[in-house]
Amino acid sequence: MIKTFWFVFYNVFVVPTLYLLLRFAGLFNSKVRQGIRGRKRVYEQLVLNAAAIDKSKKLIWFHSSSLGEFEQAKPIIEKLKKEKNVNVLITFFSPSGYENSKKYPHADLISYIPLDTKSNAERFIKIANPTVAVLMRYDIWPNTVKALYENRIPIFLVDATLRDSSPRKYPFIRSFHKMLFSFFTKILTVSEKDAEEFLHFGLSKNDVKAVGDTRFDRVYQRSLSAKGKNLIKDEILHDKKIFVAGSTWEQDEEVIFPAFEKISRYDDKVLMIVAPHEPTELHLEKIENEFSGKIKTIRFSYLNNYQNEKIIIVDSIGILLTLYTYAHVAFVGGSFKQNVHNVLEAAVYGIPVMFGPKIENSQEAKMIAELGGGILIKNKRQAYKTLRTLFTNEEFRKSKGEISLSFVKENLGATEKILKEIYQYL
Repeated sequence: MIKTFWFVFYNVFVVPTLYLLLRFAGLFNSKVRQGIRGRKRVYEQLVLNAAAIDKSKKLIWFHSSSLGEFEQAKPIIEKLKKEKNVNVLITFFSPSGYENSKKYPHADLISYIPLDTKSNAERFIKIANPTVAVLMRYDIWPNTVKALYENRIPIFLVDATLRDSSPRKYPFIRSFHKMLFSFFTKILTVSEKDAEEFLHFGLSKNDVKAVGDTRFDRVYQRSLSAKGKNLIKDEILHDKKIFVAGSTWEQDEEVIFPAFEKISRYDDKVLMIVAPHEPTELHLEKIENEFSGKIKTIRFSYLNNYQNEKIIIVDSIGILLTLYTYAHVAFVGGSFKQNVHNVLEAAVYGIPVMFGPKIENSQEAKMIAELGGGILIKNKRQAYKTLRTLFTNEEFRKSKGEISLSFVKENLGATEKILKEIYQYL
């Protein structure tokens, strides 16, 4: 009776409201419009593409909300493809995930997930006919999950997290999620604490298991390949103390730029590589103007003309993980704006990682700060003192870096544990 009520409520009120909100948002947001257009022929494209794959193989469906969640799915997919002769379907909710992954070589089929109506979910699952469905982190669509369950298709929620303060635990919404989580074959969480939180929804210990976070596996894999890339000439980096500020927003730059400027007055060997989260022309020019008449800057794309500038401004995307390989110290942005970005991408290279106070979204940032490999700074003064100490005390800096690397290495292995659970259903 409870399940019937919730699905009537969801399909009568929630789904039409979401549809109207998406259509309205599409009037103003190009990404939303792109997603709406991309879904118009989702079934036809899936049928056409499915016709070209070997139907005798089992198909494993991985769904991610966007590109970030898909990064966490990649270690699972790539190891799965090495070990099993299966087809892989990948779906996305967001256009950024779909558009940036269309050429992913380890997928047999790539698609948008359709809007979560009852008929859409049933139709999509009938066409795809997956053997197992794997949903990454939190992008759970109720009609889709219910249709999978009714078709007796095992469903895994992977890299699952659940905070103490999660809205899913509010009295009215809690009942809905208790019903929804009951459809899953297994919920695989990143920590024991997350597993305990899921148990509060009436799940048994057989339904929930803490296996770790595939982000550790992913950054470690990528770091090994990144070390072989030579994006910056050795003569530019030689004998320099390198500070990489990654994924920065203006709020981050207002704190770290004055700190670096002050340090550069006393130390000719320092070099900052700053990679803005959004390297728009306007943002790049703002950074250049910030240092105009104070410190010489050069854009990354003009490094062939390098003349001992102390600041390299990265004017492209997709290379940050490799840039961290050059760092003696890193700062991870977003932490003075709203949410810190991925601290693991820097920590994996065995360097101290600095970040601002807004880290509630990141268990890794909180843990690495507690261990001592991460350093939380609250203002310009702390940024300067921390950076100067790290650049002048090599033993201190190396000890912090060793903590960072140990933290990453100790948390490897989630991929194998997840696949072990999935293989029981193949």
